[in-house]
Amino acid sequence: MTAYAVLVKIVDAIAVAALLGVILVGVGFLLLPVLYLIEWAGGKLRSAPSSAIDGSDETLPGVLVQLPIYNEPPSVIGGLLQSVAALDWPRAKLRVQILDDSDFANRALTERAVAVLREGGFRAEHLVRNERHGYKAGALAAGLAASDEPYVAILDADFRPTADWLKSTVPALAAHPGAGFVQSRCEFSNSGTNWLTRAQSLLFDSHFLMEQGVRARAGMLFQFNGTGGVWRRKAIEDAGGWTADSLCEDLDLTIRAALAGWRGLFLMNPPVAGLVPDQVRHWRVQQRRWASGFAQIARKLSARLWRSGWSVNRKLQAGFLILYQGALPVIALATAALLVDIVLRGGGMPPVGPIFATIFVLFFPVVVGMTLPPYLELRRGSLVQYVLTVCSLPPLILYLSVANARPIVAAFLGRGEAFKRTPKSLGDT
Repeated sequence: MTAYAVLVKIVDAIAVAALLGVILVGVGFLLLPVLYLIEWAGGKLRSAPSSAIDGSDETLPGVLVQLPIYNEPPSVIGGLLQSVAALDWPRAKLRVQILDDSDFANRALTERAVAVLREGGFRAEHLVRNERHGYKAGALAAGLAASDEPYVAILDADFRPTADWLKSTVPALAAHPGAGFVQSRCEFSNSGTNWLTRAQSLLFDSHFLMEQGVRARAGMLFQFNGTGGVWRRKAIEDAGGWTADSLCEDLDLTIRAALAGWRGLFLMNPPVAGLVPDQVRHWRVQQRRWASGFAQIARKLSARLWRSGWSVNRKLQAGFLILYQGALPVIALATAALLVDIVLRGGGMPPVGPIFATIFVLFFPVVVGMTLPPYLELRRGSLVQYVLTVCSLPPLILYLSVANARPIVAAFLGRGEAFKRTPKSLGDT
């Protein structure tokens, strides 16, 4: 056999393995819309966890609201504190922590804004650290150490809860002793800015309705999203607290809390409004951080998951949750191998062509099944706009596959990466 023939066989084998991996991920995602349709047919959708606490001030528990910030524009800080000040919760039972890791020059404006909160009768604390050890996880841990409230709400700087948010989430969490956290659905107030924000909004609607919602109602493991949620302090403590050895501290805590016996709740309403990046370079920073963080957690917790006493089915569910970002380098590898294979064969279709055709066919039910039901349920717009937005997803996914392949592999191999904050637009409030 010639060297050329050996090279062709190697490329064929790589292409087949990678393409089969892509199909496996697609089938995993296809399960979610199938479960959604079963729920819809059975009339079980929108079933919210029940509340066992009345609304009187005397029965409401103490709540800590943590607001981690880092060099945010004044308009962002102002909008954040204004929305927190509007929360419907007795002020005597509400502690607000602004966890400020900003540079010294940016702290003065925040301190003045916090002083205004205090003048309004809030127990507001401006906690600063001289070193950003542990980044967001380190700031959250420091805030917990300086407080004792049994429930902990977390909001990123660009998220704006409705006034009734705490009275919707905390009672639901208190009513379910086995629940460690409650995650609210997030929406994005700048979703109509451009094609990129529309695409992200479509994907996030899919994430919250088809992933978070379906998994939660089916009793499967699903993640805390890092914002727009409330934790039970005991669940955080049982999990070992916040740790900073990954870039996705939210998923890390979710997995460890689940291993400690806690589960999550998901609430469709009220949603918490936030922002998505409106520029590709900012979006790439965010996506790279998340992709690397998932890979770090897969490296850290996969063995622990498989050694746990969970059923094989639950282990597979958890494995899919923390490993699906690994599909990105697999897609990049499959694409590269397919192109090389075509070149080696002088432009002819290689033997992996049928597998590629299978992926092409599978793509439509997966993407449409994951995105169309949320689009219709949330009444996001016309079907024409939906089709245009869906058509922007394949190039975005391919772009992410190529851009994030190297950092994901590096994270799987244990190479660290610095935390990079997603930039916010100066005009955001």
